[in-house]
Amino acid sequence: MAEKRTEEKSREKHRSLLHLIDSKQERKLRARRNSGGDVWFGLGMFGLVGWSVAVPTLLGIALGVWLDGKLEDRFSWTLMCLVAGVVLGCLNAWFWVQREGRHD
Repeated sequence: MAEKRTEEKSREKHRSLLHLIDSKQERKLRARRNSGGDVWFGLGMFGLVGWSVAVPTLLGIALGVWLDGKLEDRFSWTLMCLVAGVVLGCLNAWFWVQREGRHD
């Protein structure tokens, strides 16, 4: 009886290992088939992340410069809007990278 349980456990481990190897092999084959598009996908993602950070940052700077010209305060609106633009841009980039990552 105990010998049967040991044999069943051994078979289950063997099946589990075969399933793991099969899934890794399938993933590797899929990656090889799609390897031509990886460069373009990477460059596209790089551009997407760059623009999604750069645009809010530049808009924040423009808003800050305009506010500095209109208001006379002790602190720099340009610097505060720059930081806010960078933070918003990074959140925007993170959103797009997560969204593209889900499509794979």
